[in-house]
Amino acid sequence: MPDQHAGTRRPGRRGRDVVGRAGTWDAVTAGVVLARLAAPPQPPLRFFTPAEEAAAEALLDHLLARTPEDPPVPVLSVIDARLATAERDGWRYADVPEDDEAWRRSLAGLDEDARLRHDGRTFAELGYGDRDRLLRHILQLSGGQWYGMKASHVWSLWTRYACEAYYAHPYAWDEIGFGGPAYPRGYLRLGRGLREPWEEKR
Repeated sequence: MPDQHAGTRRPGRRGRDVVGRAGTWDAVTAGVVLARLAAPPQPPLRFFTPAEEAAAEALLDHLLARTPEDPPVPVLSVIDARLATAERDGWRYADVPEDDEAWRRSLAGLDEDARLRHDGRTFAELGYGDRDRLLRHILQLSGGQWYGMKASHVWSLWTRYACEAYYAHPYAWDEIGFGGPAYPRGYLRLGRGLREPWEEKR
């Protein structure tokens, strides 16, 4: 029987293939998960300006250590959609503004720091080493202030959004060895190090 999801399959770095099991999921689950593989709507971004898009893309690539060979997980598009629709986590640090404003302010801060340190270049225009040093500086500020916000709280904002967007995607599940949804068949072997009968061996 032909695999109806063959056109959307692209296993992650470990060679697993969660999407290949979509035929075992219920229709609602399959619809939600497979929609994450669809191309982003046009125009692709609704919240970020072109300058913010460039800075955010460079930031996310660095935080997630992405390379051109990695599966195409649309992290920036997912974050942009969340910010455009004010889909927040329901909490924030008292010293940090609402997430949309915090993202705008922090991306502007990255570009401003880059310009001050690197002859007027933006963050996206920096090479890997210069980006890394700039981000390490922000991380090492910890509880110190960075553009009117506690640096550790800005770092939390970036990494929280990046990880939530990345690890909600089936290609990331392939990478970390998560077998994907198990409804309606369910899980049989609960416990550390135990694999379901349907899970592939690495």
